[in-house]
Amino acid sequence: MTTIGLATCAALPDLDPDDRPLLEELTRRGHDVRPVVWNDPTVVWPKFDLVVVRSTWDYTDHPRDFRWWAERVSSGGATLLNPIPAITWNIDKQYQRALDRAGLPIIPTIWLDPERNFNARAIHTRFPAFGDFVIKPTVSAGSRDTGRYEAGVTNSRAQGIMHAKRLLDAGRHVMVQRYLKQVDEVGETALVYLDGKLSHAVRKEPLLTGPYEQDSMSGVLYKEEVMTPRDASAAELEVGQRVIDALPGLLNGVSGPLAYTRVDLVPDDEGNPVVLELELIEPSLFFAQAPEAVSRFADVIESRL
Repeated sequence: MTTIGLATCAALPDLDPDDRPLLEELTRRGHDVRPVVWNDPTVVWPKFDLVVVRSTWDYTDHPRDFRWWAERVSSGGATLLNPIPAITWNIDKQYQRALDRAGLPIIPTIWLDPERNFNARAIHTRFPAFGDFVIKPTVSAGSRDTGRYEAGVTNSRAQGIMHAKRLLDAGRHVMVQRYLKQVDEVGETALVYLDGKLSHAVRKEPLLTGPYEQDSMSGVLYKEEVMTPRDASAAELEVGQRVIDALPGLLNGVSGPLAYTRVDLVPDDEGNPVVLELELIEPSLFFAQAPEAVSRFADVIESRL
């Protein structure tokens, strides 16, 4: 009997509800499957044949520890999904620079480095001159520490400056992106790929409505998302496939398709899809919107044993 760990976080010791059907499916197939908290010091990781990273949604609070954990699990003999190169590359959203260099469409981004010691005026000059824009740290998930601001409104712009300054003063790298208005009507499209093949697509309603409020996410892993099944457009499928095809060239040590990949797309001002996020570590796979995908993912996991 093979032993499979489904890595999660202390706030979700029994997994996110969306992942419970995966545990049940793998158990039905005869495997010994256990939810395991990734930073629980009592877990003996070499006991597992395979560890699948699932709802480890607090890793952004401890990125160095998470890297160390992933390396320890992998070096201890267990197969880790996704593998180390994908995890370490994807932790910091500066991976989007590599997507841009590879010719993949991303949202134009201004990158702020804390080592530059930007003052408020320097931050102000780097913000867009018009329209709404988004500020977020490069290591974050679930819209945490993220806010939306109006470039032409003095008070909103000032709030954005304070938000960026607070992140930079904490030693965090910051990204500034123009908010793409069509998202309010169209939402985001999440394309889920299993073993490099498109499994299903989901519509995610927009989350960002205003400035970041420091206390609003206290003790919260992520903002609640509203998802519905979606038929991706031909243009979205084309961009998604380009991302999948590019990954082996971007990830050192990875030659074949990843067990799971999620490509989140939003429309630009002309309606063309651009990459908002590329999720390779612990993305929700939205099994509730595509129950048939549970069996497909279980097949992929078994193929890695």
